[in-house]
Amino acid sequence: MPPLGELHIASITHAIQLAIAPVFLLTAIGTFLNVLAGRLARAVDRRRVLEELLPALEGESYKDKLTELRILAHRIQLVLWAMGLAVLSALFVCLLIGVAFGAAFLSADLSRVVAALFLVSVLALTGCLILFVREVFLAGVSVHPAFWPQPERDDRK
Repeated sequence: MPPLGELHIASITHAIQLAIAPVFLLTAIGTFLNVLAGRLARAVDRRRVLEELLPALEGESYKDKLTELRILAHRIQLVLWAMGLAVLSALFVCLLIGVAFGAAFLSADLSRVVAALFLVSVLALTGCLILFVREVFLAGVSVHPAFWPQPERDDRK
């Protein structure tokens, strides 16, 4: 029978091996957050440009830019929610890694907790990806004004 210290080293080594896959997931989430931040920055910059142009416009051009502003606001909201879900997913991955190491250190069976944390992380990431696809679709169809929803009313006279 190996000494007690060797058993702990073996279990911690095993925990490190098991933590490698979640660390790759964490890296992927970080990269995806970078993509989302880039999309957010572009949408916010475009919104600022349109808000500066709007006072000088009239008629149909004014309505088109107002509609584009509404679409940009929706896109920004989608990206912010997607980023929130990505961060939530990353937090659960971090908790998963911490619980896995804690279980190895304490020689406790926390496999169900680890599985639940992984499941919640994947669900949050799935929600993030769904919102991302929606935002990309909205950005794609908003390129052509024929796809834009019509403004409810023009308050400007």
